[in-house]
Amino acid sequence: AGQSQPHSFDCLSVTTCQHHGVGEAIKNTYNGKMTTRGRGQLRSRFVKKNGQCNIVFSNMDNKLRRYMSDMFTTCVDIRWRYLLLLFCVSFLVSWLIFGLIFYCISLAHGDFDPDRYKVSAVSGEQQKAWTPCLLHVDSFLGAFLFSIETQTTIGYGLRCVTEECPIAVTMVLVQFIVGCIIDSFMIGAIMAKMTRPKKRNQTLLFSENAVVALRDGKLCLMFRVGNLRRSHIVEAHVRAQLIRPHVTAEGELIPLEQTDLNVGYNEGLDRLFLVSPLIIVHEIDQDSPLWAVSRAELEADDFEIVVILEGMVEATAMTMQARSSYLAHEILWGHRFEPVVFEYHNCYQVDYTHFHKTYKVPATPACSAKELSDTFCYENEVALYSGDEDEDERESENVEDNLTVQDTDLTALTATSSTLDFQQMVYSLTKTGTKALSHIQPEQELS
Repeated sequence: AGQSQPHSFDCLSVTTCQHHGVGEAIKNTYNGKMTTRGRGQLRSRFVKKNGQCNIVFSNMDNKLRRYMSDMFTTCVDIRWRYLLLLFCVSFLVSWLIFGLIFYCISLAHGDFDPDRYKVSAVSGEQQKAWTPCLLHVDSFLGAFLFSIETQTTIGYGLRCVTEECPIAVTMVLVQFIVGCIIDSFMIGAIMAKMTRPKKRNQTLLFSENAVVALRDGKLCLMFRVGNLRRSHIVEAHVRAQLIRPHVTAEGELIPLEQTDLNVGYNEGLDRLFLVSPLIIVHEIDQDSPLWAVSRAELEADDFEIVVILEGMVEATAMTMQARSSYLAHEILWGHRFEPVVFEYHNCYQVDYTHFHKTYKVPATPACSAKELSDTFCYENEVALYSGDEDEDERESENVEDNLTVQDTDLTALTATSSTLDFQQMVYSLTKTGTKALSHIQPEQELS
C-alpha cells in the first residue's frame, strides 16, 4: 500500500502531477500523493500543438453556481450545439410558461364554461352574457398560440386580450419585456461567439520544430511563425515560457514552474510586423534557463517551451492569442530553417512548402552556451598571453636592433672623428710648413 505505481495520463489534473525524475518517486507534501515516471517516458504536453491547454479541473466547489453566475461568458464559451439548444429551449420554455399563465387566467375567469353562453329565444342568435379575458382562446393550445403571437408580435388578429381582466393585460406587458430580454441576451451571445477572434489563430502558423544554432557567434533557440491571411495582426508581439517540474531547496515540488525566455523584450524585438513568416530568436545567455544545457542534455531533458503570439485582429480590433509548444525532443540541435521568402519580379513570394523544413549545420558546437562561453574566454586569455609574449619578444628584438644600430653609429662616429682629426693634423702641418717656407725664401733672396 505504501508503494506508488507509474501512471500515464492523457491530460494534466490540478490535483495530481507528474515529475520527470528517472524512476524516482517524489512525495508531494501538499496532498500526500506520490507520482513516478519511468525511464524513457515522455511527459504529458501542457499545451497542445493546436493551442489547447491540456488540463482538466476537478473537485470544484459550487461549480454550477459559479458558472451560472456568469451566464453570458458561459454561453459564449460553450459549444455551438449547446448554445443553439439553449436558444431554442429558452424560447419554448417562455412560451409554455406564459401560455400556462394565460390558460390559468382564462380558466379562473370561467372562459371555458359553456353555461356562460345563452341563446335568445326570440331572435335565436347566440349572445354573450359577459366578456372573456382572451378572445377566441378555448383551450390550452389556444393559450399557447396566444403566448407565441404575443412574444413574437406575429399578430394574426384573431386572438387578443380584452379589458375584462387587468391581470391578463399585465401579463402581456411582462411577456413582452421578458421576450425582449431573451432576444437581446441570445442574439448578443451568438454575435459575441461569432465575432470572437478564437478562430483567427487557425490562420496563424507555428513551425513544427524549434532549432538551436549559432547566430552572430552565439547559440540561439529559434522558431518560426507565419500569418496565412493578407489581413494584418495589429500590435503583434510574442513571448515564450519554459515549463518544467522543479524541486526547491526546501523540498517543495513545483510541478509546472514557468520561466520566461527573453525573445527581445528590452530591445523591442518581440514586437512583430507579421506580413511574412518571421524567425523568433531567443539568445541563450547567462539569464537563460538553457544556459547550461548541451546537446546531449537536451536530448535527455524533460521540459516544454510554450510560445504565445498576441495581437489585435485588424477587422474587429479584438485581441487574439495563438499558442503552441515544443517538447525537448522537438528541438533540433544544429539545424536552421530553410528560407521561405523569395524575390519574384516586382514583389516578394512566400513559399509555405518550406515553412517547416530545416537543414543541418555541422559547424554547430554540441556543448552548452556556458561551455562555449568559457572556451571562448579561455581562448581569448591564451591569445592574450601569447600576444604578450610576442610583444615581449618584439620589444627584445627592437632593443637588440637599437643596440646594434647604436654600435654601428658609434663606430661610424669614431671613424668620422678619426678622419676629422687626421685632416686637422694635416691641415696644421701644411700651415706650419707654409709659414717656414715664407721665412726661408727672403733669406735666400738676400744671399
